[in-house]
Amino acid sequence: MTEAHPGRVGRRLAAIVAADVAGYSRLMGLDEVGTARTLREHRVVTDALVAKHGGRLVKTTGDGVLLEFPSVIDAVECAVAVQAVMAERNEGVHADRRMLFRIGINLGDILIEGDDILGDGVNVAARLEGIAEPGGICISASAYDQVQGKVAVEFIDLGEQRLKNIARPIRAYAVVGDGPGLPTPATSAIPSSTSAPQLSIVVLPFVNLGGDPEQQYVADVLTDNVTTGLARLHGTFVIARSTAFTYKGKLVDVKQLGADLGVRYALEGSERHSRDKVRVSAKLIDVATGAHLWADQFDAPRSDLFEAEDEIVRRIARTLQIQMIAADLARASRSRPNNPDAQDLSLRCRATYYNVKGNLADPRNIVAACERSLQADEHDVFALSVLALLLAISVLSAQSLDPQADLEKADELISRALALDAESDIGHNVKGAVLMGYNRHEQAISEAELAFALNPSSIESYNTRSSAYNFLARPDRALELADEAIRLSPRDPFLPLFYHNKGWAFFMKQQYETAIEWLRRAEHIVPFTDLLLASAFALTGRSTEAKKALDQYLSNPLVNTTTIAQLRVQQFGLADNPEWIAYNERLFDGLCKAGMPGS
Repeated sequence: MTEAHPGRVGRRLAAIVAADVAGYSRLMGLDEVGTARTLREHRVVTDALVAKHGGRLVKTTGDGVLLEFPSVIDAVECAVAVQAVMAERNEGVHADRRMLFRIGINLGDILIEGDDILGDGVNVAARLEGIAEPGGICISASAYDQVQGKVAVEFIDLGEQRLKNIARPIRAYAVVGDGPGLPTPATSAIPSSTSAPQLSIVVLPFVNLGGDPEQQYVADVLTDNVTTGLARLHGTFVIARSTAFTYKGKLVDVKQLGADLGVRYALEGSERHSRDKVRVSAKLIDVATGAHLWADQFDAPRSDLFEAEDEIVRRIARTLQIQMIAADLARASRSRPNNPDAQDLSLRCRATYYNVKGNLADPRNIVAACERSLQADEHDVFALSVLALLLAISVLSAQSLDPQADLEKADELISRALALDAESDIGHNVKGAVLMGYNRHEQAISEAELAFALNPSSIESYNTRSSAYNFLARPDRALELADEAIRLSPRDPFLPLFYHNKGWAFFMKQQYETAIEWLRRAEHIVPFTDLLLASAFALTGRSTEAKKALDQYLSNPLVNTTTIAQLRVQQFGLADNPEWIAYNERLFDGLCKAGMPGS
């Protein structure tokens, strides 16, 4: 006989089961010895069920197991039996101490390496286990096709899932049934990653790490204020404080929390006192995966705690707004990459807008994203507001071909937005930008202050007010607002705008070297940044750098104003106070020295 090929890799089709204990690290932290003993006791029972259904224990991985079955029907029936017996064994156990298994099942091709099994089929099972609910079972479409109608359970279609390190989307199903240990069809829901509202969050009670019960009020006030701050963010669904406080002092399984409350994110926080300082820590968690999306800490002097609390709350709210938008866009892109719905398109409009560095200097991407959103939903207040803002910016940065027409269009768009939602903070802020285009800067400041009252974490309101004070030739107040915004959100995507405003204000104060420092940091955020740089360089005798900055400006394909005469018309339409006129004459003088054509 011919000898078998010695180098050939062994393969076979098998049903693979991956299981682990939900929240095992938390349980070990509570009682390491007792948890390990309890798991061993449970394993005696579950191992017997595996053997009874013809399965083989491939290996254990701490709190997890990898099993192989010749039949996917046997695999599903064994998993159902395991969850049923675990439900019985958890009866009478406090909810915080229950040991709940998550089980993933896949039917696929596997590689044989001694007693071990490897390959994509195994990886899919492991990833399905990761998205299963505690006490639940999640199976792949390949497994579902073989067991549908042949086992005494029902299934919920979870749709195509993007699983970590799996190149292709995997259609998944959750197992439901009438027996113990499994949710019933009447009460089951798709996991929070797909059913929860977009931008939905619960703020869990902040923990007082100092241990002094008399200081607990500080943690409670922080929880209240963060909850209120997030609730002010337009389009955000925030669980009420009264519900969130039912979890106070409890160890929480975030996946179960998401399923119970119907949210996608949880915010955990803590505060610790020292003699002269309070440190507040916070982290944003995706409840579907347990992944930490963002974490930060903030220090405040105890002597000024309540004022510092307001700033901390605004910083957290602002950061979470951007983080949740980015996370939800990524989620939508995974689940519906080629068929986005209206909510997805609205998210893309928001995410593109917040990608300031990548898009504000060339706003065509923002326009396209927001127009697509409006095609799907003509009532998208955010998209209407952003389109109005971009028209206003073209006027305020002296790049509009027809300032009057652009302002009228912007006014029409923002009026539609505010008619739909009179309490939209971005709507009132954009209304302020439009008013600046009409040389109504005091009214613009009032609109921006209203936006701030509606949402104290609105960085945009700081920008509008700072800009308006520059137009009013009050650069010191413009600098104060820019510095407040930078302190409020020191890693904000809008920082280049505030660097621009600071450079502009220092130019007005004739502190040209300082102006250059800040304008360089603004990274060409708007074309006018390069005009200010060119003039400042020229006024300080740095002709080579002045020419380079002017060339940068004139080579920008979005620039429409290319002569000093054109610039004069646009600038003097924006304000008419004597200080503004004197500032512009210095600006024009520098641009003339830099080589900008006069007419």
